[in-house]
Amino acid sequence: MTACAIEPSAGHEDGDGAGPAGCALSADGAYAARLASAGDSWFPERWTLDGPEPYAVPLPRNQPEEPGTEVQPMADGRVLIHRRVAGRHAFSLLYPTGPGTGEVPLGAVECRDVAARMRLLPPAPGGERAYALAVGRRSTAVWLVAGGPFGPEQLAELPGRCSGGVWLDPAGRLLALDREAGGRTKAVVVDLERGGEVSPLLQIAADSDDRLLLADHDSGLLIVRSDAPSPGQDRLGWGVLGSTLPVRFPECLRLRDCAVTPFAIQPGQVLTPESCAVALRVDGPAGSWVAVWRPAERRVHHLPAPEGWLAGTGLWTPDGVLRLPYATEVVPCGVAQLSPPAAAVPDPGAAPPPCPQPGKEPGQETGWEADARTAGTTAAPGHPPEPEREAEREAERAAERAAERAAEPASPTPSAPRPVPLQQAPLGRLVTN
Repeated sequence: MTACAIEPSAGHEDGDGAGPAGCALSADGAYAARLASAGDSWFPERWTLDGPEPYAVPLPRNQPEEPGTEVQPMADGRVLIHRRVAGRHAFSLLYPTGPGTGEVPLGAVECRDVAARMRLLPPAPGGERAYALAVGRRSTAVWLVAGGPFGPEQLAELPGRCSGGVWLDPAGRLLALDREAGGRTKAVVVDLERGGEVSPLLQIAADSDDRLLLADHDSGLLIVRSDAPSPGQDRLGWGVLGSTLPVRFPECLRLRDCAVTPFAIQPGQVLTPESCAVALRVDGPAGSWVAVWRPAERRVHHLPAPEGWLAGTGLWTPDGVLRLPYATEVVPCGVAQLSPPAAAVPDPGAAPPPCPQPGKEPGQETGWEADARTAGTTAAPGHPPEPEREAEREAERAAERAAERAAEPASPTPSAPRPVPLQQAPLGRLVTN
C-alpha cells in the first residue's frame, strides 16, 4: 500500500533539492505555467498564450518556492501548485489579484510510506481537474488533487510501480500508465470512472519493456518506446489505438549518439493517423534541437530550436504549425511558430523512400539542411551526424546485416521465436462501456 492520507495544509519546508519541473501547457494550449528564477530564488509564473501576443504574469507568494515545486495551468487561468510541506504534499490554486497573488488551499496528502514519491500527472483534458501519481515501493495510487468536491481524493491504487501518464480520451477518463511488475514494464490503462479498473494496453513481447509516450485523441495515434525490436536498446515506434495492425519501429527514428523524445502530436487528423506530425526533441553532443516526423514518411525533418526554448515544450495547431514557448533576456515570454515541410503525397505504385542518410549521395545537401532551409531557418552546424562518419556507420550496419543473414541456417527447421512477433502484438482494445 502507498499509505497516503489526506491532511490539512501546513507550513512550507525545504524541498529535496530537485530541479525545476520546467514548463507545463494546459490541454488546450491557452495557458502555460513554470517556475521562473529571480536570482537564486524561484516563483510561479503564468503565461497566457491564446491572445494576440503572449504575456507572463508573475505569481510570487510571501517566500520563494523550492526548486522541486511543481506548477500546472488550469483552464480558468489559475495555476495549481504542488509543494512539499512538513512531510506532506500540499496543493493550492494561485491567481493574480491586482498587485499581489491570491491562493486557495486545496488540502494536502501525506504518504506514510517514506519511500513514496508524488508528482503531478500531465494536464487532463478539459482543464478543470488535475491529478497526481503517488509511487510507493510496491504500489501506485492515482489522486484527484484539484477539481473534486472535497479536496484531494484517491481514485485508484495499482500493484507495482508506475511511471508516465498519458490521457487516452477527451473526457479524461482513461489514463495510461507504464507499470513495472515482475521485472518488466508494460503500458496499462486505468479507468477512473470504474473504480480504477486496470486493463493491458501494450504488450509487444513477453520479455520486452513497452511504454506509451504520447497519444492523440482525434486520430488514435500512439507513440511508444520499447526494446522489443532490439533487446536492451529502446526504440521509438507507433501504432493506432484499437487497431489490430502491429506496432512499427521506423529505422529513421534511430539517431546515432542522440536522445530522441517526442513531445507533441498534431491534432485534428481524425481518419488519417499516418499524416499526423510528431514533434521530437533531439539532444546530442552539440545541444538540443527540434525534429518533425510523420508515420507516413520515412524521414525526419530537423529544425533549429529558437533561442531560449523551454526544451521539450510545444503545441501543434490543427493546420500543422508548431508553437514553441521560449524565454530570453530580450523576450521574457515568447512563442516561436515553425511550419515544417508539408507531408509528401506518396505514390501508391512506388516503393517507400529510404530514411535520409546525410552524406549518402555526394554532391547533394543533406536532408537536415534542406528541411531547415524550407522552414526559413539556417542549419546550425554540428547538430546532425557528420556526413562522412554517418556514411561509414551505414556501411558498417549494412555489413552487420549481411553477416547476420549469412549466419542464418538454411535448414527449414523452425528457429527460436524472434524477440518481436509484431504480427501477433496488436495494441490492446479498450472496453469503456
